[in-house]
Amino acid sequence: MAVQYERLQSVEPVITAPASKTTVTALAQAVAAPATLPEEIENLLVISPYTAREHLLDLRTLDMENAILAQALVYLKCLRPDYATAPYIDTFNWTEVIDQVKRLAQQKGHSWKASSFFIVAFRSQIPPTTVYEDLGALDKAAHIEATASGGFLKYWFGSPDKDGKNLATCVWRSQEDARKGGVGPAHRRAAAAARDLYSHWKIDRHRLIIRDEVESWEITDWA
Repeated sequence: MAVQYERLQSVEPVITAPASKTTVTALAQAVAAPATLPEEIENLLVISPYTAREHLLDLRTLDMENAILAQALVYLKCLRPDYATAPYIDTFNWTEVIDQVKRLAQQKGHSWKASSFFIVAFRSQIPPTTVYEDLGALDKAAHIEATASGGFLKYWFGSPDKDGKNLATCVWRSQEDARKGGVGPAHRRAAAAARDLYSHWKIDRHRLIIRDEVESWEITDWA
């Protein structure tokens, strides 16, 4: 998955799983543990297609800027069917996401401070011999590790096109968080399986910048 490969640039690809619709409401249904307290449920956010308790983001672990962006990213949507090859900035509804950031900041009475965030975009191609369900199992385990490591704000992936090409993307609080999220045993297992599962992969890194009071924003290449 796109969470793991800040550590290894060209050897270990992102593992992506079969697409499913992300549940962004009814968090109580997403929390598997019956002993979870109502206060905890209120602070847990679905940030990916995985909705079990261990996949949820605890907003209490974040500062206000990161918590607001994570909540705004619930509204992230893909805008075009050729996402596997289209320019990243044109692939998602970033303007709507930033509008949500501004709305949430105002709603909370928070004066937004200029912040930047780390984005990983993983473009891959699988051969016909790859069993996509195997990718899903690896991806799910790696996602649990990434969530537990901290600072993992959003994960989205598509489905392979007719040529096996796909896109997965993650938004992180920082590049350091992404690095820490990719060093666990589940990520190592995914990396070890990569050569057999993928025929090609490419990792792009971007920076999301949201300036003071959300007056302007941009996505640039990471430098």
